Amino acid sequence: MFGLFKKKKDLVGIDIGSSSVKLVQLLPHKDGYQLLNAAIMPLPPEAIVDNSLMDTVAVVDAVKNLVASTGIKVKDAACSISGNAVIIRKIMLPAMSTEELEDQISWEAEQYIPFDIKDVHIDFQILGPDPLDPSKIQVLLVASKKDIINDYSAVFADAGMSLNVMDVDSFAVQNAYELNADTNDDVRALINVGAGVMNINVIKGELSLFTRDVQMGGNQYTEEIQKQLGVSAQEAETMKMLASDQQAGPLVEVIRRVNESLAQEIRRSVDFYNSTAPGEERIVQVSMSGGCSKMVGLKEAVALKLGLDVGVLNPFERIKYNDKDFDPEYLEEIAPLMAVGVGLAIRRVGDK
Repeated sequence: MFGLFKKKKDLVGIDIGSSSVKLVQLLPHKDGYQLLNAAIMPLPPEAIVDNSLMDTVAVVDAVKNLVASTGIKVKDAACSISGNAVIIRKIMLPAMSTEELEDQISWEAEQYIPFDIKDVHIDFQILGPDPLDPSKIQVLLVASKKDIINDYSAVFADAGMSLNVMDVDSFAVQNAYELNADTNDDVRALINVGAGVMNINVIKGELSLFTRDVQMGGNQYTEEIQKQLGVSAQEAETMKMLASDQQAGPLVEVIRRVNESLAQEIRRSVDFYNSTAPGEERIVQVSMSGGCSKMVGLKEAVALKLGLDVGVLNPFERIKYNDKDFDPEYLEEIAPLMAVGVGLAIRRVGDK
């Protein structure tokens, strides 16, 4: 959302998550996009904690290694943040033009942002008139502290790149979803479950109606396996990855309980949204992404808890690629992890 330059140049999408860095490069053409590069580099444990860069050197090295291994020459990048690194509010303001709001947004935002307004970057999107009061407009307000943006900019600079667009994970996933799905007026929940954060975004058409980030994700599985089965963090991580091969036993029971916990947290968010939404804006379908969407039994647990159809987003579904350059099975395997990266890769330098 925080674009800096005017010229619409290509850039590379780099998703810095708490367990890995994902890179996606797309080539736009008249009927869509072609995949040029897609790669993943794991991060050491606790390199990123609660969205804060704790081991900057490891993150810089991961970005450098991804760029070097893919041979990318593009130096402009898009990245995104979520969780407590960003504040998203839907607010009502007196009806005004985009130009008028640009002049007033800092003053209007001050009452909604719990930081000194001089310390944050602010962006906004006018969603449309307030359906209950035509004299007002609905505005999506997005803010992040400048020191967080500066930290990420420094990572890219140290990696020999330039951070030109800083987005929000939820909105990047929405971009990837819109690229690969036929949009209509049905209300859908996009749930991106990463290692440390779960992003929930309720959309109608191309509008975001509700967003929430929950500090839960794949790390819950690792921590519970470690605690309940008395193994090291590395052993727990390996067991988590092999859980789909198990039919019964203590590991299966731990996975089931964490699935239930995550599904219950999703249910709370959906119930909160539905409690304030008009009948025609109730959620009818759920699409999941993120590494955790691959966890055995999670999708089914969420479907059961919500009583809704739950699918998994494939961000590569409508993207062309050369079979000689990419193994289709590999792309299918990594697809759920790449939703944020694909959403970032379709951005351009100069985007708002």
